[in-house]
Amino acid sequence: MATSLNLPERFVLPDLLRLTDSVFELKISPFQEQARRVGQEWFSLFGHFDDMKLSSYLETGKYDLFVALGFPNTLDAIRLETCMFYALWAFAADDITDEGELQAQPLDVQAGIDISATVIDRLDIHRPLDPCAAMLQDILERIRISASPQVYTRRFCTGWVAWTQGQVKQTTNRSQSVVPSVEEFITLRRATIAGRMVEAMVQYALDLDIPDDVFAHPALKDISDVVIDLIAWANDLCSFNVRDPSFKEQADGDFSNLVFVLMVNRQIDLQTAVNVLTAMYGDRVKDYTQLKHELPSFGAAVDTQLVVYWKNMEHFFQGTVKWYYSSPRYFPPAGVPHVDGDLEIELLPR
Repeated sequence: MATSLNLPERFVLPDLLRLTDSVFELKISPFQEQARRVGQEWFSLFGHFDDMKLSSYLETGKYDLFVALGFPNTLDAIRLETCMFYALWAFAADDITDEGELQAQPLDVQAGIDISATVIDRLDIHRPLDPCAAMLQDILERIRISASPQVYTRRFCTGWVAWTQGQVKQTTNRSQSVVPSVEEFITLRRATIAGRMVEAMVQYALDLDIPDDVFAHPALKDISDVVIDLIAWANDLCSFNVRDPSFKEQADGDFSNLVFVLMVNRQIDLQTAVNVLTAMYGDRVKDYTQLKHELPSFGAAVDTQLVVYWKNMEHFFQGTVKWYYSSPRYFPPAGVPHVDGDLEIELLPR
């Protein structure tokens, strides 16, 4: 389905933090400054950007705030540094396919993924020349050293596979000007938001070792989907205006945002789509509360780890939404550090 949309000059974005703050607690790490300094030094070693773009990427992203809010309880500063490396790599890699020249080139995206796959399959190979693959190799080495095999292999690495498959599918949709159904897009979005890798990083940050059969339980799968949906939907609401400069999404038929997908599939205007997605978001918060209450017991030792895990997934979610607002990446030019009610958003010129 290819289409074009008429967009208004502005829309109202509801206060997403207010919708969730009674369920998801906000907390910040004491190691933020160290993670910022070490992370920026690490990222600059790989030559992914020239000096001017590197400075803009780091200042606009505020990735130290992202990891400090998303991983506030890491066992030590070293693990927060690794989370910072992960964030710098993940957003840089995602931008290549989301906003760069490969945005609608699935074969080229797959070629880049194939390079990174070599470090997933074999850690003993020489450092790749490709910056994203080299960064991934370094992150994998750090996780492997201190995380359980389950977190490393069956959480992070399988999460990477799901994310990259989602990237290829999304790029293919762009190249063909295809708008998926709402249901199809929600499933795809769980992959492209890198939800499974996030779950792995939360476990790594806390040195948790939750058995595979527990994560395979239907109740855990359902509640995991809910949290990932919340992260993705908040991202789509906050990034709608800046997914690509000059509204390239709309102009080029790129509808990789649930707001757009709702507009096209339901033939509704922008504000109605934002309101519909906000209502869906509120329902997902209720789903989380209910599913968490209904979680079965897996024995005292596992249950203790799950309590810690879900509390920190809650921190990650609420911290991520706070970061969305605070980062100029989503709200140029300076972010919205103090959200006090709904925001009227003036659309960037097309």
